[in-house]
Amino acid sequence: MSRYSAMFERLSQRGEGAFGAFLMLGDPDLETSAGLLDALVEGGADMVEVGIPFSDPIADGPVIQAAARRALDAGVRVDDCFELIAGLRERHPDIPIGILTYANLVVARGRLDFMKAAASAGTDSLLVADVPAREAQPWTCDLQEAGIEPVLIAAANTPAETLQAITRLTKAFTYCVSRTGVTGVHADARFESALPARISDAGGPPPIFGFGISRPEHVRATLAAGAAGAISGTAVVRLTLETEPCKRVVEFVSAMKAATL
Repeated sequence: MSRYSAMFERLSQRGEGAFGAFLMLGDPDLETSAGLLDALVEGGADMVEVGIPFSDPIADGPVIQAAARRALDAGVRVDDCFELIAGLRERHPDIPIGILTYANLVVARGRLDFMKAAASAGTDSLLVADVPAREAQPWTCDLQEAGIEPVLIAAANTPAETLQAITRLTKAFTYCVSRTGVTGVHADARFESALPARISDAGGPPPIFGFGISRPEHVRATLAAGAAGAISGTAVVRLTLETEPCKRVVEFVSAMKAATL
């Protein structure tokens, strides 16, 4: 059983939803980044999603773009990110860890080589945000060979045929985009139930809402809409600039996780 499957089974038995938290690896530096990753787990995150600094992250809003730039300016590179993941895996052997990244970084290293290195570091899933479903099968085949579960993105306006492909290729969870455009925060907490229902009807893995999740009421709204949980990124990354960032991250994650109970 994969770490994701074990997590969803455990949470189902407890009657809880899943809360995932995102950080940009290496932001603002490697040492602080390692402490922030631990803070996610300490705060009660059920799964951890991480970004690898990239110069042109087309799906990321200004807050996460700035985090990537800070990490790049600090000299953080892909191998540094794999070392951070390996350290997190050693300290927290059961937490599911997923990478959200872009095709350029993967292809530059060699697709299968990147995936095998990620797996060796302890990565459980990989979402390549700019690889569309119609081009994803070769990627998911390589992921299967490397021992990593693929994650694809679905949106409310995803056509039925494309959604069928997404649910067929995705293994860990289905990443549901809760808003149009790039990452950021919601002004309200409206989440449509149609997309989680379509994914479930198609036999896909558990739907998880992302993009714009910033308050506990957002988490509750995703669960009410039929999702298995939610991932918060921008709201977490903002806290890394505050005084005592690890303490602030623990407090934020704890409050968001409490909304899944």
